[in-house]
Amino acid sequence: MECSLRYSVNGHTIMNCTREKRGAMKEDGKISRRTFLAGAGGAIVSIGLPGVFVKLADASQQALATDTRPDGKPRLPPGQLAVEKIRDMGGAPGTATFANWTLRVHDEVERPVVLSYQDLLNLDQVNITCDIHCVTGWTLLDSRWSGVRLSTILDRVKPRRSAGFVIFEAAGDYTSSIPMSEARKKDVILAHSFFGEKLQQAHGAPVRALVPDRYFYKSAKWMEAVKVTSRDEPGFWEKQGYSNSADPWKEERYEQGR
Repeated sequence: MECSLRYSVNGHTIMNCTREKRGAMKEDGKISRRTFLAGAGGAIVSIGLPGVFVKLADASQQALATDTRPDGKPRLPPGQLAVEKIRDMGGAPGTATFANWTLRVHDEVERPVVLSYQDLLNLDQVNITCDIHCVTGWTLLDSRWSGVRLSTILDRVKPRRSAGFVIFEAAGDYTSSIPMSEARKKDVILAHSFFGEKLQQAHGAPVRALVPDRYFYKSAKWMEAVKVTSRDEPGFWEKQGYSNSADPWKEERYEQGR
């Protein structure tokens, strides 16, 4: 039977789901990202991240289904629904403040460096507008970010020829990795501002990574270090079965066989 009431497990809010689906989702007191994809069918909600995600109207979804990016890819990747806004992106925040935050850039580089928040602000700044895609099925269109291109920092530290990967190291031992080819893209940045304001702690303050063309778990929050290496090091979610390539247009949500 359909139900319009909100229902919460471990801080995650579900609405407009059937009682049968709610029962499956509540098993063992946990809600997985897989469960979201299987059971969220009605209103888009937040599973895997605290807060409520309100989807755009069906007419808007249909219009977006035919919209394309300049590179010819569909604006909405397969299996995604556009949402109005993000209230809380979830996770365990770090303890760094804007005053004491530092970023260590290290390993297979010629000139390792430790940057302060002011050092980051002194580098060339960019403002980008992009769409971001969560593996749970939501997409936020035209999100606006400010920060420093990762390529700007890489040029400064001079990766060795052997370096083929960038590892984002964040608070709480969270990590994610991307190939050097992705790290060099112009829209991959270390962001300090979101929609014209300093990042809030829930969104990754003081600084987070932003990798728009990969599922959002690649965009590590509460950044502490950037490791440049010749060997890939699958991150927190990847070790639990999520795709290491994480291409939204190929729906690379999970590794084959997981």
